[in-house]
Amino acid sequence: MSTRTVIRGGLVVTAADELHADVLIEDGRVVALAAHGSDAAAAWTADRTVDATDRYVLPGGVDAHTHMELPFGGTAASDTFETGTRAAAWGGTTTIVDFAVQTVGRSLREGLDTWYAKADGNCAIDYAFHMILSDVDEHSLKEMDRLVQEGITSFKLFMAYPGVFYSDDGKILRAMQRSADNGGLIMMHAENGIAIDVLVEQALARGETDPRYHGEVRKALLEAEATHRAIQLARVAGAPLYVVHVSAEEAVAEIATARDKGLPVFGETCPQYLFLSTDNLAEPGFEGAKYVCSTPLRPKEHQAALWRGLRTNDLQVVSTDHCPFCFTGQKDLGLGDFSKIPNGLPGVENRMDLLHQAVVDGHISRRRWIEIACASPARMFGLYPQKGTIAPGADADIVIYDPHAVQTLSADTHHMNVDYSAYEGKRVTGQVETVLSRGELVIDQRKYVGRAGHGTFTPRSTSQYLN
Repeated sequence: MSTRTVIRGGLVVTAADELHADVLIEDGRVVALAAHGSDAAAAWTADRTVDATDRYVLPGGVDAHTHMELPFGGTAASDTFETGTRAAAWGGTTTIVDFAVQTVGRSLREGLDTWYAKADGNCAIDYAFHMILSDVDEHSLKEMDRLVQEGITSFKLFMAYPGVFYSDDGKILRAMQRSADNGGLIMMHAENGIAIDVLVEQALARGETDPRYHGEVRKALLEAEATHRAIQLARVAGAPLYVVHVSAEEAVAEIATARDKGLPVFGETCPQYLFLSTDNLAEPGFEGAKYVCSTPLRPKEHQAALWRGLRTNDLQVVSTDHCPFCFTGQKDLGLGDFSKIPNGLPGVENRMDLLHQAVVDGHISRRRWIEIACASPARMFGLYPQKGTIAPGADADIVIYDPHAVQTLSADTHHMNVDYSAYEGKRVTGQVETVLSRGELVIDQRKYVGRAGHGTFTPRSTSQYLN
């Protein structure tokens, strides 16, 4: 039986528009928008009415970079697809794109099927997958074509982590050439991992073992060098390129230079690079281990370049790279050796709120907030306009957001399955109040009413990126 929902009284904010409008939802999709008090809106009948007076009505967030249940460094990310997608919903995100991993020597299909099995029946919100290429050969290149047809239309490669995920320039070029033919989008972890490993070895030999040295050896210049090299390889291949988790001013400059030439090069940054810094890595004792991620946190002066890149559209997307490891029992694997600290931060629940704080602080506009958190990731990864906007025909993934509520971020109150918050004690203005996923309530007035298994796998078209 069809369920009709009307959201009344709010300010609808999309990447393109802000309008005082009511929203009609039926069968999980947006049917119509009409101005408050108009004859059209007044005529709508509904099984459920949501009062959004003095609230924003937003498209659900699209987090295009998460790692639920990712095995790494002898352990695994602490959020499951169930706990991680529930936390995402609490934070106003209604779609995640996670990474399926190819094991070296095994097929892409085997890796993808492993991730399907992890997620199927466990997710509170909708999900899709990228594919990590760990082993580029003739077989995996052919498999890329088949995966694109299946709705897995983006492939991640690593210039970092020799012996784990690393691909050399020849393999990267081959994968880019294939993506140029099949319409897939190459995502690049751009750090010179060969050089970084030398610096790690030298630092440890000097007795520099504390977490802060993680940031010192993974130098910004080695991120910039790898970004430059990836761009040139993509040019040779005639392929578009998406650089993940950009953290450094020099890397932003490489992307901006490429885009000024009209090249289809795109960049993503993450809240940790916008709000945290090497000051966190240098916290006393072993506390800095909480902030070990790669690319690493940078000195605070890099933040201005990242914000500028987001305003000028040299960076198009803010994702989380959510990959949580508990401080006790996981991060402490690196006690006495920073290179053994599992790399990753929790953040899937905090992204929409932190970016709203950026609106409050004057870094970005309201519409740009929605663009970088909802619309652009949906376009970049072939989900638009099903996801990322509020328009007739779109999935009714909608967030009722209180822009005036003040909250303090803390591990005591978050819903991520991790024992610390990277933003512990930070006060932010704005809070998610109600969340609908395909028209079904997941969060209702700050109460979780969702269920594992509501979220479904969402095949993607090829990238709808905009230059």
